[in-house]
Amino acid sequence: MCPYADAPYGPRYWNTPPHARHGFPMHASTPQSCATVRTFAQRLSSTRRGARLARLLAVERLTAWDMSPGVIERAEHVVAELAANAALHGCVQGRDFLLVLTLDDAAGTLRIAVSDTRGAYRPAIPPERGPDHESGRGLLLVDALADRWGTEPRPPSGKTVWAELLCDPSRQPSPTRRP
Repeated sequence: MCPYADAPYGPRYWNTPPHARHGFPMHASTPQSCATVRTFAQRLSSTRRGARLARLLAVERLTAWDMSPGVIERAEHVVAELAANAALHGCVQGRDFLLVLTLDDAAGTLRIAVSDTRGAYRPAIPPERGPDHESGRGLLLVDALADRWGTEPRPPSGKTVWAELLCDPSRQPSPTRRP
């Protein structure tokens, strides 16, 4: 005999139907929302290896969420650019960056957010670069691939750069917010 059998929340309590436990019937006809919001978050080292791992993890997660190949490809490039920027420009010695993917089925959007600990440097699209420049085109790619993107402060001293991609091509993006 279990010593907890007569306890208020022992086996006898959990093995009875819900309406008997609560004193009122529970109706299955209560409307439920079918829309889900799925989130993936991972802290990664502020290195080139961390940026590469962010891209690989994002592709793996989006594939597991059954995203379309076109959205996965766009998201892969956006994650690669934002993670590389976090590792290169947002790096503070000994601090990591955070990758967050949020898929909102109701809105039909995928939000990619990369947070780092250097809030003083706010990314912006640079002036036009010549063909000899080796860098400075990452945010141009993000601007071209994302439906919306922007930055937010991340207290106490960091920032978050985010991008949203529409998963359903029939939806129209809301007004674009850019830094």
